[in-house]
Amino acid sequence: AIARFYIAEIILAIEYLHDHDIIYRDLKPENVLIDYDGHVKLTDFGLSEMNFTKDRKANVFCGSPEYMAPEMILKEDYTRMIDFYAIGILLYEMIAGIPPFFAKKRSDLFFNIVNNE
Repeated sequence: AIARFYIAEIILAIEYLHDHDIIYRDLKPENVLIDYDGHVKLTDFGLSEMNFTKDRKANVFCGSPEYMAPEMILKEDYTRMIDFYAIGILLYEMIAGIPPFFAKKRSDLFFNIVNNE
């Protein structure tokens, strides 16, 4: 139940950013803080970009490897939806205790993400 609450608040935060034309691009546990009242606060907006409208696409390679969407790894155009992909990865990690994709070598990790292995 607690994972559901935190994910719901993260979704609201990402939706707020998207409603203000901001793409976040670095959702990971280290960037999710919990305040004294138990609410989620996002931090580290270093990879975020403003004026990123709904239909805009980018192909900048950035973020934390375990949470990167396949299209980013493949250096394909991507939209703000990559933030929601990262939410799915984060939810999996909150429930399972580990990210869904893991490898010691970054190249193997990227292969696993792209091939859903």
